[in-house]
Amino acid sequence: MQIALAPMEGLVDEILRDVLTRAGGVDWCVTEFIRVSDRLLPAAHYRKLAPELASASQTRSGTPVRLQLLGSDPVCLAENAAYACELGAPVIDLNFGCPAKTVNKSRGGAVLLKEPELLHAILCEVRRAVPRSIPVTAKMRLGFDSPDGALDCARALADGGAGQLVVHARTKVDGYKPPAHWEWVARVQEVVAVPVYANGEVWSLEDWRRCREISGVDDVMLGRGLVARPDLARQIAAARAGQPVVAMTWEEFLPLLRDFWQQARGKIAPRYAPGRLKQWLAMLTRSYPQATQLFNAMRRENDCEQIDAMLRTEPARQVDGVVPA
Repeated sequence: MQIALAPMEGLVDEILRDVLTRAGGVDWCVTEFIRVSDRLLPAAHYRKLAPELASASQTRSGTPVRLQLLGSDPVCLAENAAYACELGAPVIDLNFGCPAKTVNKSRGGAVLLKEPELLHAILCEVRRAVPRSIPVTAKMRLGFDSPDGALDCARALADGGAGQLVVHARTKVDGYKPPAHWEWVARVQEVVAVPVYANGEVWSLEDWRRCREISGVDDVMLGRGLVARPDLARQIAAARAGQPVVAMTWEEFLPLLRDFWQQARGKIAPRYAPGRLKQWLAMLTRSYPQATQLFNAMRRENDCEQIDAMLRTEPARQVDGVVPA
């Protein structure tokens, strides 16, 4: 069984990839998508969205980072994929799942699920351009507005050369509304000979158990569930191995949160860095009551030095019950 961290644009950048993979349990992760339209992108563009290229395409924990491309031009995608491999990408992943309207309007992401012939052409071109030693993988949803064509799309991708498929078990129109239709993951696995990963609505260990039972697949990609519960992959890995499952406490997690903030401060302009921290804290409120208290305390705080002080304070010494021990 493998556990992957999903690529989520505007959320899981190299900072969060670093922190979440250090929490443990993640076998590999994927960059935010790199948009390919009509030209060969410069190296600087790749290094901006995939800075791990400079460190053997791994996070600090040694977790491999795949590079994801999004586009609709088979030849242009193939040229960029080949160049990304020259820059050090260990795996090329292709995005056919993004539900964003702006992406779909420019003929990228989930809208391409309406055209299985084009999916096949893209995979064929990219597979031909990329060295045989480097895998090509793909992520898809069940369809644009209906899962009726999901099996045709999966076949097109696998027959074109995808070595793995990640299936987000919802359509584009479904967006992120529950439920995820894990039974369709089982149907996809029945018609392709490559490994299939289940993705969508795995927020807890119990969700993973139900997903595995319904989908019939061992491999899983975690998205918002892992962002909200940073030790979820570690819990799943332990349960799968028959080992005791010990949840990460807030006190154990706090050093990772502090490191995230320091990295964000170093990368993002001071006027935007607090919003980046609050974005993650808001998601962490699902798992930690202390995150709710900390989020409420800094909701209107935009001074980076004040936030530094809040995060430096040990939980047991916080005033006003902001982060109790």
